[in-house]
Amino acid sequence: MLKGKTALVTGSTSGIGLGIAQALAAQGANIIVNGFGDADGAKDAIAKAGNGIKVGYHGADMSKAGDIEDMMRYADADFGGADILVNNAGIQFVSNIEDFPIERWDAIIAINLTSAFHTTRLALPGMKRKNWGRIINVASTHGLVASAQKSAYVAAKHGIVGFTKVTALETAQTGVTANAICPGWVLTPLVQKQVEARAQKEGIDIEQAKRELVIEKQPSGQFVTPEELGGLAVFLASDAAKQVRGAIWNMDGGWVAQ
Repeated sequence: MLKGKTALVTGSTSGIGLGIAQALAAQGANIIVNGFGDADGAKDAIAKAGNGIKVGYHGADMSKAGDIEDMMRYADADFGGADILVNNAGIQFVSNIEDFPIERWDAIIAINLTSAFHTTRLALPGMKRKNWGRIINVASTHGLVASAQKSAYVAAKHGIVGFTKVTALETAQTGVTANAICPGWVLTPLVQKQVEARAQKEGIDIEQAKRELVIEKQPSGQFVTPEELGGLAVFLASDAAKQVRGAIWNMDGGWVAQ
């Protein structure tokens, strides 16, 4: 379905980003990987998911505009541009507002929010020239509701939701769409750290910590999987979704239905 298209997925060396990249690859899209993790392992996994696709990598630090500009030049030069842009890169830090380190706030806003502005502003001209493009921003249930001690993350994800809507309006009469996915709890490396911290703090085993973490917010009691999110991303990239514009689509086990 996506043969001949190129997808740039930020933060795609593991977790949600890797799952989305694999799903897009399985539909024939070429993939540009980005992230600080195991790039070679991610490239291999994505290549196996596809069939003769091209897989590239750029290690841009998503907190740096110059790095992002270099990555987008690489996409243009080596792949003819990004037809599908998945803004997924993200970091987390947990603290009360009055104790929140300024440098952590700045980093979270830069990577979780501002990076999407930079990739989008640089991808849009090429998408508009082709009159085809898909921008998929990975927000979070925290783009819709809040949790204590996550001020920077919640602010950034609410910002991504608003930015997605503006992008959708500005591209409404073109072949470019912009939508956001809002996952609930997904057992990514980022969440695994929270599970381990909870287990240590409460003196419980990892499995119990997982169950308690999920059921507090997610009525299904089950983690959302990267594969499920990948399936949603494939739909949003498809022709069937060409009139899905500015949608904020939560996949969260019922979290925000409460």
